[in-house]
Amino acid sequence: MLVAILSGFILALLTPQLSRVLGAYLGWGLALLPAVLFAYFATFLPAISAGDTLYYQYAWIPSLDINLSLMVDGLSLMFALLITGIGTFIFIYAGQYLHGHKDMYKLLMYLLAFMGAMLGLVLSSNLIAMFVFWELTSFTSYLLIGFNHEQQKARKAALQGFFITVAGGLALMTGLILLGTLGGSFEITALLAQGTSLQDNPLFLVMMALILLGAFTKSAQVPFHFWLPNAMAAPTPVSAYLHSATMVKAGVYLMARIQPMMAGYEPWTLTLSLVGGVTMTLGAIMAVCSTDLKRILAYSTIMALGTLTMLIGIGTPYALEAAMVFLLAHALYKGALFMAAGTLDHVTGTKDVRDLAGLRKYMPHTAIFTTLAALSLAGIPPLFGFIAKELMFSGALSSTGLAPLLIVLCLITAICIVAASALVAIKPFYGAYKTTPNIPHEAPWSMRLGFSVLALLGLIFGLVPSLISPLLQAATQVISGEPPAQTLHLALWHGFNLPLLLSAIALGSGALLYYYWSVSREPLSKGIDFLAYGPERNYERMMQGLVWLADKQTRVLQNGYMANYILTILLTSIALLAYVFWSEQAFAYSLYFNDVRFYEVVIALLMMVSAIYACVTCLRLGSVAALGVLGFVMAMVYVFFSAPDLAITQILVETLTVIMLVLVLFRLPRFQELSSPWVRIRDAIVAGAFGVLITMMLLTVHQTAMPGERISDYLVANSYLLAHGRNIVNVILVDFRAFDTLGEIFVLALAAIGVNAMIRFREEATS
Repeated sequence: MLVAILSGFILALLTPQLSRVLGAYLGWGLALLPAVLFAYFATFLPAISAGDTLYYQYAWIPSLDINLSLMVDGLSLMFALLITGIGTFIFIYAGQYLHGHKDMYKLLMYLLAFMGAMLGLVLSSNLIAMFVFWELTSFTSYLLIGFNHEQQKARKAALQGFFITVAGGLALMTGLILLGTLGGSFEITALLAQGTSLQDNPLFLVMMALILLGAFTKSAQVPFHFWLPNAMAAPTPVSAYLHSATMVKAGVYLMARIQPMMAGYEPWTLTLSLVGGVTMTLGAIMAVCSTDLKRILAYSTIMALGTLTMLIGIGTPYALEAAMVFLLAHALYKGALFMAAGTLDHVTGTKDVRDLAGLRKYMPHTAIFTTLAALSLAGIPPLFGFIAKELMFSGALSSTGLAPLLIVLCLITAICIVAASALVAIKPFYGAYKTTPNIPHEAPWSMRLGFSVLALLGLIFGLVPSLISPLLQAATQVISGEPPAQTLHLALWHGFNLPLLLSAIALGSGALLYYYWSVSREPLSKGIDFLAYGPERNYERMMQGLVWLADKQTRVLQNGYMANYILTILLTSIALLAYVFWSEQAFAYSLYFNDVRFYEVVIALLMMVSAIYACVTCLRLGSVAALGVLGFVMAMVYVFFSAPDLAITQILVETLTVIMLVLVLFRLPRFQELSSPWVRIRDAIVAGAFGVLITMMLLTVHQTAMPGERISDYLVANSYLLAHGRNIVNVILVDFRAFDTLGEIFVLALAAIGVNAMIRFREEATS
C-alpha cells in the first residue's frame, strides 16, 4: 500500500528522463501507473463491499508515537478509485492537449506528484500524516495552476489559491493537533471509536471551528469560494482533475471522515447546512450568469461542493446516502464536461458560449457525449445525475428544523443548474454555425476517450445503479458510523413523491430560464454581486494591506542600518527579560567576593577598559586594537578556567579578525559625522541595561541550577562508548550536537556566498 502512494512521487522524478524516451507518447506511458493502481484498488472491492476495513501501519516517528497508518474502507476506496480512474484518462488527455508544448513533461510530473499526495490524504489513518499530504496537495496545485507562469493571470490565480488553502491549512493543523490532544491519539480509528464522547469537552467547539476553516478553504465554501473559478487559468487537464473530481473534494472528504464523532452536534449541523446551502445556491446562480465554458463548470463545481457540505451537515441516513451518490455522480459528469470544454477550446480557439454554435455537424462525437454528461449534470433521467438529484431533495427534506429553507435553496439551485447545463450542451452544438478562430473538427481520440467513458458511465450507472450500490453503501456506512438500517436501494423510479415533483419543477423552470438567458443573465449577476464578488474584493484589499504593512515595517525595521538592527534586537531582548524578572520575581542572588583572585580582577578590568575604549575612540585602528585586546583577554579566561582548546580557538579567531580588519581598514568609507549626544546616551543606556539583564540572567541560572546528574558527566562517560571518540569536545560537536554544527556550517556557507556576491557586485560596478 505504501508503494502505491509513493509510486506517484517516484515516477514524477523519472518523468524528465521518460519524456526523452517516450516523446509524444509520454501521456500514454504515464497513464499506465494510475491504470495499474486503479486495478490494484479494485481488488479490494469484494472485501470492502462485505463491510471489512483493511489497515496498514509503518513506523514513521516512533519517538513521538507517530506512525504512517493507512486505512482502506468504503470512503477511502471510493476516493482512491476516482483519483486513479479519472487520473488515467487525464494523463492520456493531457499528453495530447499539450502536444508539442516544451514543458509538457513538467505538467505531467506535477500531476503525478499530486496524485500521490491525494492518495496519501484519503488513505491516511493518522492525523499528522493526513495533514502532510493535505499540504502537499496545496503545493502541487500551486504548481499546476501556475503552469502558464508567463501569464500574470496564471501567477495571480496560483498565488491566490495557494495563499487561501495554506492559510486554511494552518488552522487545520491547529485543529488536528487539538483533536489528537482531546482524544488522546492521532489515529483516526481510535478517535472515531470514542464516538460522540468528545463533544462534552469545552474545547471541542474551538477544534471544530479550526478544522472547518481548513475544510472550507480547500473546498471553496462561501466566503472562500472565489479562488476556484480563478484557478481556471490552469490548463484544462488540471481543471478536470484537481478542481472537479479530486483536490477540491479533500475538504468534503475530511468532513465526511469525522462525521461520526460530530453526529448530533448542533453547531456542526447548523454551520455545514447553512454554509453548504448558501454555497450551493450561489455557485448555481453564478454558473448560469457566466459565459466562459470553464467558469460555468467551475461555478457548478462550487454548487456541488456546497451540496455535499450541506448533506453531510444534515447528517441523516438519507442525507449521507445522497452525499455519497452525489459525490460519485459529480465526479463522472464534471470530469467529462471539463475535458469536453477543453477540447472545444483547443479545437475552435474559444470557450465563450456566445461565440459557439452549430458545431454538431463538425464535432458529432463530442456533441453526443458532452450532451450526455450535461444531461447528468441537469439531473435528467435515465442518467446517474437524476438519481443523485432526487436523493439530494430527499436528504434536504429529512433535515430537522431547516428543511423548508434548504428545500427552497435546493430548488433554486436545481433550476439554475438545468439552465447552465443547457448552456454547455445546446449553445455550442446547435443552431446556426458561428465562425470560430480555428476551423472546427473532431479532436484526436486521446482527447475524446476520457470524457466519452465518463459520460457513458453516468448513463450505465443510471440504468443499472446496482453495479455501484455496494461501494456506495460501504462509503455511507463509514460516514454514518454504524451499519445502515437497510440495504442501499438506488433506482430511477420511486413512484410519485415530493422529490419527483421538485425535479419536474426544476426541469421546467430551468428550461424557461435558459430560454430567457440573454435577458436574465445581467440582472441575476447584479443581484448577487456582493455575495459573489465581495469576498474577493476583501481579499484584494487584504493583500494590498499586507504590501503596505510590509513596506512600512521594512522602512522602520530593515532600513539598511546595522545600528538599527542591533538596537531593535537589544530592546526586544531587554523587554522580554525585564518582564520575566518583574513578573516572576526571579532574581535573587547573593554576591560573595571572598574567593575572588587578584588576576581575575585584572582580567575583568582589562575587559572593561578595552570595551569602553573601543566605544569612545575616534580612531578606527585604535578601536580594532581594543577589540583585539578584548578577544585575547577572553582567551585568558578560558586558560584560567581549564579550557585550553577554546583558548587556542579564541586566539586564532581574534588574530585572524584583527588582521582582516586592518587589511580592509583603509578601504572602508570615511566615518559619518558623530551622532547627537542624546543618541549616544540612548545607546549607552540600552547597552548598560542589556549587560545588567544578561548578568542577572546568568547569575540566576547559576543560583537555581538543579542538583543531580550533569549533562557533562553523561558526555564524558559515553563519548568513547557511543561515538568511539577520545576527544570529548570533537565528539560533542560532530555527534551529540551534529545538527547544531551542521546549522553553523550552513550559516557560514551562506555568509561566504553573500560576501562573494557582494565582492563580485562591487567589481562589476567599478569596472
